[in-house]
Amino acid sequence: MRFLVDECTGPAVAEWLRAQKHTVYSVYEEASGMNDDRIIHKAFTENWILITNDKDFGEQVYRERRPHRGVVLLRLDNERAAVKIDVLRRLLEVYSERLPDRFVVATERNVRFSA
Repeated sequence: MRFLVDECTGPAVAEWLRAQKHTVYSVYEEASGMNDDRIIHKAFTENWILITNDKDFGEQVYRERRPHRGVVLLRLDNERAAVKIDVLRRLLEVYSERLPDRFVVATERNVRFSA
């Protein structure tokens, strides 16, 4: 799969996804400081699923009706890299085929899908 990892999500997540054989664009590594408008546009036009901790992307998708190819919003109580990776590992093991073109909110305990 193709993932664009937001800067706030961090390089450890990008490295882990690459180790799982996914194609990854890391904002942290490749375009630090890129604003949210450019991130969601890049993700859409280049067919990336966006992984982020930034709930502002929910506003962009739902209020501003910005198109996307899939957004995974991590809403975690503990935002350490190991927790992010564990949540993503479980998400990909069970739901990977449902991620494209969906808005997904993942917590340590739950996963919620929207169109």
